[in-house]
Amino acid sequence: MKLSHSMKSSHCLLAALLTIFSVSASADVATAQKIADKYAAAAKAIDPTYAGPSAEEGKVFFNREVIQFKGDVNAPGKAIACASCHTANPADAGKHIVTGKLIKPLSPHINKKRFQSTRDVEKNFTKHCNEVVGSDCSPQEKANYIAYLLTEKAPSKK
Repeated sequence: MKLSHSMKSSHCLLAALLTIFSVSASADVATAQKIADKYAAAAKAIDPTYAGPSAEEGKVFFNREVIQFKGDVNAPGKAIACASCHTANPADAGKHIVTGKLIKPLSPHINKKRFQSTRDVEKNFTKHCNEVVGSDCSPQEKANYIAYLLTEKAPSKK
């Protein structure tokens, strides 16, 4: 049976995504990098021109504000970004903008438990991307996001 190009891409994407969940659960910077590499491989399977994770693009994505619509495009909600809850520096602790709940830092340099479970990483991406962006994030966006988090190594001076 001959597979079409889109079927081959789908098979490659599925294989890449399945390997994301097979990453060891050692909670450290190296694990975060491995997860970013897996997302990058999935992104490359979708778009062969993808050049790899970009911390700069990840920072833009992290700070990009999106207007939330509350059921009626004529009555938009407020603009939110990842930084709305996680602060402008992912090495700092954040606070949920609705509940006020404290959020541990995103940076794996500061919070060694942030990338402890690849399942939790994917679950959090799915949940938060849908909440903030309005849809699941692409593997490229996820790889870039983690690449950016890996650059933030110190909390802000207060």
